[in-house]
Amino acid sequence: MQLFRGLSGFSLTPTDAEGRVQADLLGRLLQRIQAAGVDSLGLLGSTGGYAYLALAERQRAVRAAVEAVGGQMPIIVGVGALRTDEALALARDARKAGADGLLLAPVSYTPLTQEEAFQHIAAVAEAGELPLCIYNNPGTTKFIFGEDLIARLALVPNIAAIKMPLPADGDFAGELARLRARTPDGFAIGYSGDWGAAEALLAGGDAWYSVVAGLLPVPALKLLRAAQAGDAAEVRRLDAAFQPLWHLFREFGSFRVMYVIAELLGLCQLEPPRPILPLAGEVRPRVEAALQGL
Repeated sequence: MQLFRGLSGFSLTPTDAEGRVQADLLGRLLQRIQAAGVDSLGLLGSTGGYAYLALAERQRAVRAAVEAVGGQMPIIVGVGALRTDEALALARDARKAGADGLLLAPVSYTPLTQEEAFQHIAAVAEAGELPLCIYNNPGTTKFIFGEDLIARLALVPNIAAIKMPLPADGDFAGELARLRARTPDGFAIGYSGDWGAAEALLAGGDAWYSVVAGLLPVPALKLLRAAQAGDAAEVRRLDAAFQPLWHLFREFGSFRVMYVIAELLGLCQLEPPRPILPLAGEVRPRVEAALQGL
């Protein structure tokens, strides 16, 4: 399934102070990603602040994205929600609006069991009627996918991929081997966590679900293409140029840093949704210096 392979650039979702999506600005940000030639667009992922948006605004964002780039590049829409009925509605709406694929994290307040997560994800996959990527993001959801659960979900119709966090032990090759031994041929295994993307791709990961590609798609795509060509030296050279930015991502959180990058690039002046606060002014020179290296 090519939809969940290569470089997926995840965009910010520009909103006003009341949380209303700025559709025209969103469209311009997405067209910029599309023009760079990435493999897919990630809409309403963690970088897109989906958890901070009302359902109606999320639906509005999907319509704006399809209008801006629909048919020119595949659009993967995040449909995670606390309640299963809301996730079902978001999945159906995304399909009707023209999305190409879905991304689903098991968002919860009460910690979910493995069976509850299975039932939730399987229900959304059925209702959405689109290829779905499981979003394994314990850093935000606090939910840990067991490998038994991943193997079971990989057999559910419409579930075609998983977006994995960076392994704690750094053993990408070992993790990929274990998961591929337990999932069907063609089931795509990709990674998020930009600072580990180089090693994930060199180990054979199918996709890089990238925060930075939402605003810096050209250098991110160079790294991805070098990995696809098997040029490890070039991958590590390019990754070295990203290191100052990766340090900032780890220190402050990529979500906060991306708002500073958008302003420094002259794309827009936005603040993250409250209660997230803008980064203090002394951080800006560090972000600017990191950008100059790229």
